[in-house]
Amino acid sequence: MSRASVLPWICLIALFSCGCGSSQSGSNPAAANSASPAVQAAAAPKQEAPPIVIPAGTTISVTIDQSVSSKDSEPGARVAASLLEPIIVDGRGVILRGAKATGRVTDAKSAGKFKGNAALGITLTSVEVGGQTYTIHTSTFSQASKGRGERTAIGTGIGAGAGALIGALAGGGKGAAIGAGAGGGAGLAGSALTGKRDITIAPETRIDFKLTKTLEIPQT
Repeated sequence: MSRASVLPWICLIALFSCGCGSSQSGSNPAAANSASPAVQAAAAPKQEAPPIVIPAGTTISVTIDQSVSSKDSEPGARVAASLLEPIIVDGRGVILRGAKATGRVTDAKSAGKFKGNAALGITLTSVEVGGQTYTIHTSTFSQASKGRGERTAIGTGIGAGAGALIGALAGGGKGAAIGAGAGGGAGLAGSALTGKRDITIAPETRIDFKLTKTLEIPQT
């Protein structure tokens, strides 16, 4: 058989062999699923780590960064603070010392009013962690002074007694009554000037709060 007559048969056999190989390769499921573990891991959805939970009842110790007074503050006013001690959960520092916190005034009554007590209340409302601000719910720190009315009554009594003594020394009887009236007035005025002072929290004062609700911090 001549070379010219054999050549077409060789081409036909080669073409048939290529077609069979392609068909087998395309129909093999194992070959399609033979991606490397690294590729499969990259294609799988990433699972986020669960958040760190700071339980209710955890103490948050802060220092107040500004002066807060029952005389000058209003309920709802913002109060700046900084964490004095870190918050640690399972041996890990979740909120570090020095983290910024924000509070608000819940109650503010001035002692300048003639009746009633001086009162001041503060609660924390947020804390900053890793550049993110998280809302928190805490207990309320509160202080109250004794009523000025009680001090006014004591002051008036002392003033009246002193006035009566002065009146008695001046002439007794009617003079004592006049002196008592004058002394009573002096005692009342003196009490208004020297009565119980307003409550003031100075900067760098330590205050301890407790979380009343759990706080969740995402893991980074």
